[in-house]
Amino acid sequence: MVVIGSGHNGLVAACYLARAGLSVEVVESDDVLGGAVSTVERWPGVLVDRGSSAHVIIRQSGIVEELDLAAHGLRYVDCDPWAFAPAPSPGDPGPAGRPLVFSVDLDATCASIAAACGPADAAAYRRFVEVWGPRSRAVAASFGRRPSPAGLIRSFWPLGAPSGGRPRTPGGELAVDFLGSGDALLDRWFTSERLKAALAWFGAQSGPPMSEPGTAAMVAWIALLHDVPPGHPVGGSGGLTAALRRRLESDGGRVVLGDGAARLLTGDDGAGGRRVTGVQTVSGRRISADAVVAACHVNVTRDLAGEAAPPALADADPPLGNGFGLVVRALTDAPPAYPGVSPEDALAGLQLLCTDRAELASAHGDWSAGRLPRVPVPLAMCFSASDDTLAPPGRHVVTIWGQWYPYELADGGDWDALAESEAERLVEAVDRYAPGFAASVQRLHIQTPLALERELSLLRGNVMHVEMGLASMFAFRPTPALSGYTVPGLPGLYLAGASTHPGGGVSGNSGRTSARLLLSDRRGLPRARATAGRALRRAAARLRRTPA
Repeated sequence: MVVIGSGHNGLVAACYLARAGLSVEVVESDDVLGGAVSTVERWPGVLVDRGSSAHVIIRQSGIVEELDLAAHGLRYVDCDPWAFAPAPSPGDPGPAGRPLVFSVDLDATCASIAAACGPADAAAYRRFVEVWGPRSRAVAASFGRRPSPAGLIRSFWPLGAPSGGRPRTPGGELAVDFLGSGDALLDRWFTSERLKAALAWFGAQSGPPMSEPGTAAMVAWIALLHDVPPGHPVGGSGGLTAALRRRLESDGGRVVLGDGAARLLTGDDGAGGRRVTGVQTVSGRRISADAVVAACHVNVTRDLAGEAAPPALADADPPLGNGFGLVVRALTDAPPAYPGVSPEDALAGLQLLCTDRAELASAHGDWSAGRLPRVPVPLAMCFSASDDTLAPPGRHVVTIWGQWYPYELADGGDWDALAESEAERLVEAVDRYAPGFAASVQRLHIQTPLALERELSLLRGNVMHVEMGLASMFAFRPTPALSGYTVPGLPGLYLAGASTHPGGGVSGNSGRTSARLLLSDRRGLPRARATAGRALRRAAARLRRTPA
């Protein structure tokens, strides 16, 4: 088997295939393992993530446990508290208040909400977690299966199954909640704009603004974080993909860096059509394989197939959007210090630096018009505060994420010329809540939407590969014809990666589902090999017993 791409989904697929006894090789064009789940020494002695930093979905998937990645060196630092939202800064309109701290401990979280927003919202939050916990677990279960009607029913049926003669959750209520917007959901449950802004900013990390239909489940994922919080691998995000590689190699698989796929090899399928027979790499090496898992962008897969691409792949044109965000990696001599909250509470997880959803709406509106945000909205992370392997003593790595930055600017602006000034504006946006932060910055590494495309092959700077709106999810992702992880008309080719269900983020689900499908399609082969092996061993034993 050949897997194209060493991103975490490709490595997850490779691990499941190798564990099943198949011969697996992963080919990667980059010299760095892991794609967008990787860590490099950006400055001497300083480890910096190239893409993701906080891992959320994979910690709910069971993949880490199924592959026993802890035995292969993966160790997570729990982000607990998993999020912090500041009080409005003194210059903001509206009353000042206490910071919000979201912990795994639901009681502690509700106490923080009560102090900052009032007891009514604290009680509403507790009930929200009770109601949306089972619903979000159903979403998590659906992420681990092919997006077929049967799979969705299997995931969501318990929510509406009869209980004491009555449905647990009326179907109409479920439909309204799941198909509705995150903003509408928040408005139904809470009164405090500060609380709604923090939860909306968390939900918006999936991509769409919380004003769009179908985004309710994105914000409601917070219910699961009171069971298992986000985590950051010791040594950086690349700790996950390094452990996956070690797991793969322990089962006989291999990874080749710096020599990625140049084209898919195809041959006659015996019925007048074509099937995939392997991969040719950039160096010209030809690798024969019964099947290929393309864990790269679906558009890259289309290009690799070339003239052999059947209509379902050749005509694929999923929405890529116009960029996603701007990332600033800052080397500092101190972590951000937020008034009124301890470093232990503020720095363990996501720093949701937004106190009014109007800021999010404004930034998204500017993005829609192809403009830079007039008021940048930052999300900050400083995992060097809890992981001393990332930077030398007295130094810290702060990641600042600004969402909804256009890849293509309406005024024709040049990202290479704009990078430094926009990075400075994001740094200043953090300094607004953590006075003195800007003065602590010593070095910057800036990842504009264009730079993300160049470094990580994220087309148009979209870290999710394909837009994450309702029209591009589940059985519509990346297109209806390709939503089953296979390519109709080109057997032997399987799809994985963020282009497929359930989408972007550190999930691993698409890699596992693609591998499971491949193994299901071949389920007679391992048994046949085992039977043949037993027959050979019996024959050899008979020969040893036969006199010469």
